[in-house]
Amino acid sequence: MNTFKYAALILITTFIMGIAFPVGKLGLQYAPPFLLMGIRYILAGGLLAVMTAKRPRPRGGKQWGQAAVIGLFQSAGVMGCVYYSMRWITSSESAIITFMNPLLVIVLGTLLTGAAYRRSQWLGVIVGFIGVVFTFGFHLRLQPGTFICFAGAVCFAAATLLIKRWGFAFDRTVLAAYQMLAGGIALLVLSAAAEKPYWVITAESITIILILAVVCSIIQFTIWFYLLHHGDPAKTSSFLFLAPFFGVLSSWLLLGEQVQWYVGVGGILICAGIFLVNWEGKKAGRLQMQRPSAAAER
Repeated sequence: MNTFKYAALILITTFIMGIAFPVGKLGLQYAPPFLLMGIRYILAGGLLAVMTAKRPRPRGGKQWGQAAVIGLFQSAGVMGCVYYSMRWITSSESAIITFMNPLLVIVLGTLLTGAAYRRSQWLGVIVGFIGVVFTFGFHLRLQPGTFICFAGAVCFAAATLLIKRWGFAFDRTVLAAYQMLAGGIALLVLSAAAEKPYWVITAESITIILILAVVCSIIQFTIWFYLLHHGDPAKTSSFLFLAPFFGVLSSWLLLGEQVQWYVGVGGILICAGIFLVNWEGKKAGRLQMQRPSAAAER
């Protein structure tokens, strides 16, 4: 993949991730979190499954199981935790914790796959995370939602590594469809068990669901899986620091939230972190991460 295409896809997918926060916040006026996310992923996964009907399906129980496990981590685990955590913490705080994912990918990749990364990459993800904290003005408190959202970040990191390991055996768009369906089913079951499901149907609530399902799920997941499939998961995940930055900007546009000076400082630190993660260590990280992928293909 050439540099221009990679950069363009990164900007598109992180921007979409960013706008999902204010759009989802608007959606919580009409439905509780697990139900809202369950409807989102059932609709998105079902539409994408129909669109990919002629493409190869997962083969055998093992591949279906792998798709389901990815869905439990990527769709149910991440977004279930993120939106449920907003009962205690703000959407901004939730974004900060969720996008610790790049640091967690490197930690889990080192512990579980034996991948080795240079000091500049470790420094980069730390600097990038500090940039995210700056972006939201250091408004971070330890609440039950803090730990719930951190569990979502761990799910995000685990899904990233699983997609890299298992994804070569799948059509990436088919995988996106069925992991969303699996995650959506899990979220609906969780909604029935843990909350009082309701959905206020209005033109605005339907529009929100369609944006979340089509733009923030189908388009975003397809691009994200494509990027993970063609690159080092730690390098690709490092750009997730852009998502909460875009979340602030889209919240300003959609919700009228004021953008403070520290957003600019955070943006500079985020860019510095991305540079450090990719500078020099790119080749070493790629060579190390090819090992589990090759094993998965065999």
